[in-house]
Amino acid sequence: MSQATTVSPAGEVPHRGLISLSLMLATIMQVLDTTIANVALPSMTGDLGASQDTITWVLTSYIVAAAIMTPLTGWLSDRFGRRELFLVSVVGFTVSSMLCGMAWSLESMVAFRVMQGIFGASIAPLSQTFLIDITPLENRGSAMALWGAGIMVGPIIGPTLGGWLTETLDWRWVFFINLPVGIIAFIGCAANLPRIAQRLRGFDFFGFAMLSLGVGALQLMLDRGESVDWFSSTEIWLELGLAITGIWIFGVHLLTGREPFIDPRIFRDRNFVTGLVFMFVLGIILLSGLALMPPMLARLFNHPVITTGLVMAPRGVGTMISMILVGRLMKLVDPRLLVVGGLLLTAWSLHMMTGFSPQMDDWPIITSGIVQGLGFGLVFVPLSTLSFATLAPHFRTDGASLSNLIRNIGSSIGISVVTVMLTRNAQINHAELAAGLTPFSPALQAVSPAAAAGNPAALAQIDALVNQQALMISYVDDFKLMMLVTLCAIPLALLLRRPSTPAAGQPAPAAHMD
Repeated sequence: MSQATTVSPAGEVPHRGLISLSLMLATIMQVLDTTIANVALPSMTGDLGASQDTITWVLTSYIVAAAIMTPLTGWLSDRFGRRELFLVSVVGFTVSSMLCGMAWSLESMVAFRVMQGIFGASIAPLSQTFLIDITPLENRGSAMALWGAGIMVGPIIGPTLGGWLTETLDWRWVFFINLPVGIIAFIGCAANLPRIAQRLRGFDFFGFAMLSLGVGALQLMLDRGESVDWFSSTEIWLELGLAITGIWIFGVHLLTGREPFIDPRIFRDRNFVTGLVFMFVLGIILLSGLALMPPMLARLFNHPVITTGLVMAPRGVGTMISMILVGRLMKLVDPRLLVVGGLLLTAWSLHMMTGFSPQMDDWPIITSGIVQGLGFGLVFVPLSTLSFATLAPHFRTDGASLSNLIRNIGSSIGISVVTVMLTRNAQINHAELAAGLTPFSPALQAVSPAAAAGNPAALAQIDALVNQQALMISYVDDFKLMMLVTLCAIPLALLLRRPSTPAAGQPAPAAHMD
């Protein structure tokens, strides 16, 4: 077993700035790949010999592999060393990205995307754990602001960057762009990351198998549901059954097993458990909104990919501004108040979005995006800090893995729910709007006498307008639901405990390198 390097207190860790920069490069590289490939799918279809139905496996394979491997991060880091696991993850992710760019068929692409998911799963939780360990308690808010910027801004800029690369160069550059970033991140981490002692820890294969079965089946169901018409498909019922079975058995095993895969004592920390619930809600709101906006701008406002990215970019700017400020505000203001303020700002932005209409310009979208970005930053940074403030150091890696897993599951559930609601509400709204348009309707006669007289071209034009309005109403309904979810999460802030801070003149607690 390797020995740990002697590590100074957090305030004296050498090269902390270089470590943070290297960690963030790796994290941004991994997070970008959750959304950057989405817009490139149509271009991949012909080159890989895939159909519109099968090309989605490029996304599904990555999501499922990452979901299964994320909970394993804690055990792997204890068994092989946190530094070693992180370096292997960065190398593996970079190499598999290069292979994705060289893929020659759908089968090869799916295999390489599975590799990406396996190696990328540990990057975000390990980077978060390293940043917490090397940062003094009084500066931890700033560290989480840096980490949160990568986690939250990455998915926002992913579709825009992917669209630009696809249109300007080729879809393969969506993956090749990871190579220089991965190489720089690896060199920085290999040179500066502290070596952490390994811990003897038994492996609970049964617990891992059941958790993998439950999480993998759940992610597969959520990702495949829309394409196979949800519960009218036998596949979805089978995946739902496997998800319930795996998660149920894992839960029982967690409470009754002798050495379960995840130590149940981690759930005794109230801040951490409350943080998990908040991360689930944040996942629903963040990526659900990102999933709704690009198709809305394309279908209702006829924006190309690049314009869509420019209109959504201010949301990322708002997040960055908020995170820069919140790192300093946390030293002056109760972090719980910042969480509540961020949720209120997020709810306000969603209320602004309920006023969207096809006739407006882009400014309401830009304004609400900035407000929402400010809200996300105010929530994410204090929440990430509070969640780990009272958690025992030896639980941090497992805690970071669970936090990332829960956020990703929340994102998948949120995207699935808002997508289903959008599709079904659009049909209902179309039927209700069309029911009032008869040849004898005064409104129809006033707007289009030709349509009232039965002219086919005029009727088609009216039907297009009805479709547009029905779809806009459906988007507004989704924004209302997300607003209500945000407001319902506010009382959870009462369960958070404010961490104690070192007295003036006292050193911050040493970083625990387990």
